[in-house]
Amino acid sequence: MLRRLSLRDVVIVAELELELGAGFTVLTGETGAGKSILVDALQLALGGRAEATLVREGAARAEVSAEFDLPQALRPWLDEAGFATDDDVLLLRRTVDAQGKSRAWINGSPATVAQLREAADWLVDIHGQHAWQSLTRPAAVRALLDEQAGIDGAPLAAAWKAWRDAITALDAATAQRDALARDRERLAWQVAELDKLAPGADEWEALNAEHQRLAHGQALIDGARAALAALSDDEPGAASARGASAGSAVERAVDALADVTRYDAALEPVLEVLRSAQAQLDDAAHTLTNYVGRAEPDPQRLAELDARLSAWVGQARRYRRAPAELPALLLQWKEELAGLDAAADVQALQRAADEAARAWRAEAERVSRARRRAAPPLAEAVTAAMQQLGMAGGRFEVVLVPQDEPQSFGLESVELRVAGHAGSTPRALAKVASGGELSRLALAIAVTTAQRDAPAGGARRRDEAACAATPPTLIFDEVDAGVGGTVADSVGRLMKQLGGSAQVLAVTHLAQVAACADHHLVVSKALVGTQTLSALQAVEGEARVAEIARMLGGERLSGTAHAQAMLGAQQPPVPRGKAGREKAR
Repeated sequence: MLRRLSLRDVVIVAELELELGAGFTVLTGETGAGKSILVDALQLALGGRAEATLVREGAARAEVSAEFDLPQALRPWLDEAGFATDDDVLLLRRTVDAQGKSRAWINGSPATVAQLREAADWLVDIHGQHAWQSLTRPAAVRALLDEQAGIDGAPLAAAWKAWRDAITALDAATAQRDALARDRERLAWQVAELDKLAPGADEWEALNAEHQRLAHGQALIDGARAALAALSDDEPGAASARGASAGSAVERAVDALADVTRYDAALEPVLEVLRSAQAQLDDAAHTLTNYVGRAEPDPQRLAELDARLSAWVGQARRYRRAPAELPALLLQWKEELAGLDAAADVQALQRAADEAARAWRAEAERVSRARRRAAPPLAEAVTAAMQQLGMAGGRFEVVLVPQDEPQSFGLESVELRVAGHAGSTPRALAKVASGGELSRLALAIAVTTAQRDAPAGGARRRDEAACAATPPTLIFDEVDAGVGGTVADSVGRLMKQLGGSAQVLAVTHLAQVAACADHHLVVSKALVGTQTLSALQAVEGEARVAEIARMLGGERLSGTAHAQAMLGAQQPPVPRGKAGREKAR
């Protein structure tokens, strides 16, 4: 549950530290004192929209921190997202500056607004003062039932998209069958022509290298022979014609130094260099000898290479590509041809569309079964709550209306129907309910769904075990607007009853509701210097009586007496017998 809420420089709140306990807590105060500011601030910490108007005038930024008991079921998500903690506390923090730029933290680590919202789904349910408006919106009504049914809408949405995509592909193939056939014929011919060449991935570079070598074969042989003659005396007459070979000269230099290095060690490095050169010259001569022995002109192979290179260049000119690009071009065309074959296969596309339709219908029927199971219990629970909210004899129904055509949300829409009194036929809620009745129905639904607290699919991921271990925090922001009298008494009793299993925080103007609370917080505002600032104080005893009396209005004395009577009615009765008499004394 929510343990602590801290505000700094939020609207007209300079600094506020609010500690909350279990049970039912009310926030009261004069209109404009800042009661709803606390709810707005909490919503900011939970990932709500950040606006510069939240920053107190003259301040650089607004800051909100919300500290919760950590639900154990949330730990895996925290670990995965990098917000792990060894404590049993979850701290959400958000700031927004005067330019409207916000930053967020979870357990002291930077977080995104989306992560705040995801964590909030485990922590708080907020019911606003205009909650009744959603009862007239089909999508919101459907979401209400689906939440109670524990339906995850993602698989149904995915199946619907897959079906729509399959139908789109089928329609496109059917409408463009002739154009696809022409494109396929052209592309198939190009692939066949280029396949005749069958260009290898690295063949163009290899062909050019081999052609270069064969085209200059005689020059290579002559050069190798001349180099060999310069290195050695292997060819008769070569040395005598041009003088001593390089190998012979180095050999004589080695012989000359070998006899004298023992007299001066300074010549030993020179001798080592010459011996190394002698060995390298011998290796070079050996390599050249082998090259000259193998190198023979091959005019037939050269002609084959000329023809192959000419074929490459011809195909490259035809398709206006560089020769080296032909292998990649052939692969690209083959992939495009396969795609056209698939797109033109109307029968295969029809089978895919039929299969996607079957998959969607199977998921839609599963969702329908879950909705049919959840609708009657929800209707019965709301009907029971209506009896306590000034609608005695009224009846509430959750009706599934079959759709003429398949829809992304399933096989049926959801309609709320209500009979305002006994003997009347339930009709569509928006057509028969007044504004006051809508408010009371919204409250009945809010209290009912909160009490049921069914695990929901989609974003809300609390499971039953987690809910039992850590009850959620439920916030009602003036949802009791438009009610009064005995109905207000019932609203207070319902919220107090709900506070037995969950932490409930209500912003209210009704004295009857405030009198039922376990804890009472009063918000007030005052002029401090040149600024109007808001403050909050927990009240009990005479201070609470005074606040209840203020909410009742009327004469001071009679109001105080009425307030005392209301608060006294909420106290548990004194037991009879000895223990009771002692307590009374």
